[in-house]
Amino acid sequence: MNTLIFDWDGTLANSIDNIVVAMQRAAVDVSLPVRSVREVRDIIGLALPDAVAVLYPELDDPAQAKQLIQAYADNYLTLEQNPSPLFEGVRGALDILRGRGFHLAVATGKGRRGLDRMLDSHGLESYFDVTRCADETAGKPHPLMIEQILAELDVTPADACMVGDSEFDILMGHNAGVCPVAVTYGAMTHAQLLRCQPVHCVDSFDEFHGWVLPRFRTGQLTEV
Repeated sequence: MNTLIFDWDGTLANSIDNIVVAMQRAAVDVSLPVRSVREVRDIIGLALPDAVAVLYPELDDPAQAKQLIQAYADNYLTLEQNPSPLFEGVRGALDILRGRGFHLAVATGKGRRGLDRMLDSHGLESYFDVTRCADETAGKPHPLMIEQILAELDVTPADACMVGDSEFDILMGHNAGVCPVAVTYGAMTHAQLLRCQPVHCVDSFDEFHGWVLPRFRTGQLTEV
């Protein structure tokens, strides 16, 4: 294994609470029913149009859906004036993984402007070899995001790992033929993640770091 692809929200950055609050406030702003914390957490990882379709399947007015997406973006920007912190251990582990020789990438349901803003605020612009966002390719759990990352890095699926906190991350990993690893400290529960059959689950980023380091290989991985 030589390539690690990370989700952003709920995997690298502790932004779940801001996402939930922003979506609930957006619903109020456009006079839609406010969904529960659990319901909103369960759509984190999807591209925004897909998330809105899941949360509000009865919403058949494209203009109102667009208003909800814009209201969410406005509320989220307000909440993120002080950017969501990275989870404990993330920055140090990324330094070590880069030093060991891993390719590092991000595959996120965020839009490009949002991800670039977060990378800049945390000084991580140079940490990742490739990044892909939902507004420039197919959203999760479609495998295209991972396929594009692997093609750009000239890496086979057997050499790569997808790390995420949602079922969409794990299913995308399976769909792309890479090793899916779940983190249990993000949006979805341990039980939800296990239903998607990740290869491994970790309860902290330090635990992932310890698990993956011995698995570094310059060639193709035949067993995880």
